[in-house]
Amino acid sequence: MYVHQYQKKIKGEIMDKMKVLIADQINEKGIIELEEVADVVVDTDITKEELVNVIKDFVGIIVRSRTKVTREVIEAAPKLKIIARAGVGVDNVDVSAATEKGIMVVNAPESTSITVAEHTMGLILSIARKIAVADKSVKEGKWEKSKFMGIELNGKTLGIIGMGRIGSQVVTRAKSFGMEIIVYDPYITKEAAAELGVTVVDLETVLRNSDIITIHVPLTPETKHLISKDEFEIMKDSAFIVNCARGGIINEKDLYDALESGKIAGAGLDVFEVEPPVDNPLLNLDNVVVTPHIGASTSEAQRDAAIIVAKEVKNVLEGSSPKNVLNMPVIDPKTLQTIKPYFELSEKLGNFLIQVAKGNINEINVTYCGELAELPKKDILTRIILQEILNPILTEPVNLVNAPAVAEKRGLIITESKRKDAKGYNSLIKVEIVSKDSKISVEGIFVKEPKIVMINGYKVDVKPEGTMMIAKYTDLPGTIGAIGTKLGEYNINIATMQVGRKELGGEAVMVLKVDEKVPKDVIDELKKLEHVYDAVAVNL
Repeated sequence: MYVHQYQKKIKGEIMDKMKVLIADQINEKGIIELEEVADVVVDTDITKEELVNVIKDFVGIIVRSRTKVTREVIEAAPKLKIIARAGVGVDNVDVSAATEKGIMVVNAPESTSITVAEHTMGLILSIARKIAVADKSVKEGKWEKSKFMGIELNGKTLGIIGMGRIGSQVVTRAKSFGMEIIVYDPYITKEAAAELGVTVVDLETVLRNSDIITIHVPLTPETKHLISKDEFEIMKDSAFIVNCARGGIINEKDLYDALESGKIAGAGLDVFEVEPPVDNPLLNLDNVVVTPHIGASTSEAQRDAAIIVAKEVKNVLEGSSPKNVLNMPVIDPKTLQTIKPYFELSEKLGNFLIQVAKGNINEINVTYCGELAELPKKDILTRIILQEILNPILTEPVNLVNAPAVAEKRGLIITESKRKDAKGYNSLIKVEIVSKDSKISVEGIFVKEPKIVMINGYKVDVKPEGTMMIAKYTDLPGTIGAIGTKLGEYNINIATMQVGRKELGGEAVMVLKVDEKVPKDVIDELKKLEHVYDAVAVNL
């Protein structure tokens, strides 16, 4: 173990930097990036037991594949804010446990895209031209030219399963070989497919029509053994299949049977269900090219992965937002620019509601209206609202990462909906809290600044800031005066007043901005006034 010890001066005092543990080998450039903001501890031989014992002192940890960040490790880490995987997959991180604790999990997906795509093309070329077995033959002193007849890629159909970053890079490279490309990905948009120049089809069409199939999806319960006996039966007898994604997506027993029987022509594998693949019969077949999970193993990719995750950790320690967070919404810059003004409004609405709500909360309903309803990634606003509502009433910390998980754990029903009508505004957010004894809603807009425009269906126009007093009363002569007089008796000055009512003489809502906090005994006195149903003070 070695430690990069650094300190910085703040207002003449020496302050220790926060500690970050690097538990697996990463490029030195990543360490240098972190040294500006953290005490970097590097221990690439740390055991599971040692990690559980020391993790309590760290706010961040960077791993690759060796170190397992389990629930036990996470439960022992009260200071931990971020877990960073210097690579793509996070199979070795308990993301659910991290989410429950409000710990961000980040990775470096863009770091290996080109590297893995190039390795994919290498395997495709190797099986198409029998390069690996030809190499072995020549080195054994043989010259078997006729034995190694291959095929051209030009004019062949490449089927890609999964069109993420890597799949997209494979498209670019395959097109340079003159290949026709069909893809299966339920989540790709028509616009994205058109831009890449690919045809989107269903999985069966990919299997039936492709000369070569390559896989670029994560291993999930849905994708485990995605390619098995039935799928091999659909494929051409001359087809090749390549997997540089994750072992387990292809059923290896069924793959062996298909290759050994000649049902398909060949395979290129960088990953296996069990790694290393000891006593795996696939290793005995000449029509299989294998590599030891090195798809992402280039010096450029490892350098980039280290720098990317180091910057992500650095951002968190400096109070900024990382961009590759796996357990909260990732927002593209264009959407972020549009939606960011509503962050403050969401904070205000949540903070307002928790101060006026009564009883145990059962439901929180969020409705996005107008233009905002059509924007993607609104989940971030819901998370902000939940954070503001839950933090004051729970002992466990609630943040944007764990807010939905905490709400679910508490049995709260959270709903999101949208509607076109924004009541004359471009965009509007309505939040409703339902408890056993009451239901209260507040609606807000953002036009240069956040405003509350409706409380429980009563129109108001209030900037949510400072101390506010909300009273519910009967709209009869003298009631407003009585409320003002009572506040005057306690030397509480009224700065502004808003009144919302639906009909003359009916129930109404008054929102007062006052210059100082309203004590509880004053609120109790206001509730005793004739025709006043309720009163509450809110501090924003």
